[in-house]
Amino acid sequence: MFIIKRKDFFRQGNLVIFFFLLVLTSCKSVKLQTFEFPKPVDTNSKEIAYQEKKIYNLSDLYFADNQFDGARLNNFELVNDSTLVATILPENEPINSSPHYAFRLWSSAPAEVYLQLNYPTNKHRYWPKLSNDGTHWKPIDSVNFKVLTDSSKAQLKLNITNDKLWIAAQELNNSTHVTNWAKERANHTNVHFNVVGKSKLGRDLIMLDIYVGSPEGKDMVVIFSRQHPPEVSGYMAMQAFVDELLKDNRLSKDFIKKYRILVFPLLNPDGVDLGHWRHNAGGIDLNRDWAYYRQEEPKNVANYIVNTVKKSKNSVVLGLDFHSTQEDLYYSLSDDNHSVIYPFKDYWIKGIDNALPNYTPADYPEPFNQPITKAWFFKQFGADSVTYEIGDETPRDFIKLKAEVAAREMMKLLILR
Repeated sequence: MFIIKRKDFFRQGNLVIFFFLLVLTSCKSVKLQTFEFPKPVDTNSKEIAYQEKKIYNLSDLYFADNQFDGARLNNFELVNDSTLVATILPENEPINSSPHYAFRLWSSAPAEVYLQLNYPTNKHRYWPKLSNDGTHWKPIDSVNFKVLTDSSKAQLKLNITNDKLWIAAQELNNSTHVTNWAKERANHTNVHFNVVGKSKLGRDLIMLDIYVGSPEGKDMVVIFSRQHPPEVSGYMAMQAFVDELLKDNRLSKDFIKKYRILVFPLLNPDGVDLGHWRHNAGGIDLNRDWAYYRQEEPKNVANYIVNTVKKSKNSVVLGLDFHSTQEDLYYSLSDDNHSVIYPFKDYWIKGIDNALPNYTPADYPEPFNQPITKAWFFKQFGADSVTYEIGDETPRDFIKLKAEVAAREMMKLLILR
C-alpha cells in the first residue's frame, strides 16, 4: 500500500491520494476470529452483588427508593433531623471509578435537608442531576453542592416535599428509554429495528439497520454505545450523530444510499437497568471481551455483525464506539496500523477541528494492548476505528453540536470513496 507521512500529507493537501487509498478496501475476514493481546483480560463471569430494591422509611419523616430501572442505592440512613446519608456501592470489585447513583427522595412534610452521598470503597465523580419526573433533568446549583474532604463523600442541600425528587449521577436513560428512542428512529423509511440476541439476563440486544434499497454489497459503518452503564454523555453524542445521518438533506440522503450503517445503541442493557457502575450481569467490563467473547453481549453482537457481512457481502470500513470519561477526546488507531480507509481519521479529526471554532480535538492514537472494540474492528475487518469519548459534564448542547459536525465530516469524506 502506498504510504505518505502525516506531516507531508497535510502539507501537500493531497486529497487525490487520500481518495485513491480509500478505494483500496477489502473485508479482512468473514469468520469470527479470536485474538491475543499483550495485556489479556480474564472475562469469565464473576459474582455480582444485587442491590435490594425497596422503599427506605426513616422514622416516617424521610423516604427514598430505588424501585426503577437504572436505580442505584445500597442504603439510606438518618444521621440527625436534617442530615441523610445515601450509601452507594459497586456491583463488584475491582472496578473502574464510575460510581453511579440514582434514586428518589421525598418527605412527609416540606423540609430542608443535607443529603450526603457516601462511597465506602470509592470517590465521588458525577455532578448530581435533579428531576421532578425522571425525564427532564438539570444539574444541581453549585451553591447547593460540595465534595467533602477526602472525596469519598459529597453533600447536597435540598428542599424536599411529598413529591418525589429524582437524584442521579447522569440523566436517566434505561433500556426502556433507549428502546423507545430506537423504535422512533425506525419510523424513518430507511431504518430497520432488529433484536440481534439476548443479554445474560434475557434483555433484548437491539440494533438499527440503516440503508436504502438493497443492503447487498455495501460498505458498512458500525456504531456502538453504552457498553458502560453510566456513560450517558457518550450515548447522547451517539443519538445526535445518528440523527444527523437521517436528516432530510442531500449529504445524509446520498450517504445512506451508498453505505449500510448498523447502530447498537445499548450493548449492556442488564448493567444499565441494574444501575451498575461499569460491568454487565456477569460482572465483566464488556469492553475487555472482544477477543474470546465469553459474555453473551459481545458474543451475540460480534457474531451478528460477522454473519451479516458474510451474508450480504458487506465490508466494514469504520467502527465508532461512543463512551464517556472526564473530558472530550478520541482514542484512535496508532499510526503503524493502516486501516482499509487510512488515513480517514486524520482528515476527519481535522475537519471537526476546522468546523468548530474555539475547540481543538484531542486525538490519542494507541497501540493494541487490550481486547477492546477499537482493536476488534481493525483486527477482524481491517476497519478504521475510533473510541469517541465525551466528558461527563460536557455541556449538553455542545455534545449535540459536536456530534452533528462529526457525522457531517465523516459523511463528506466517505461519500467520495
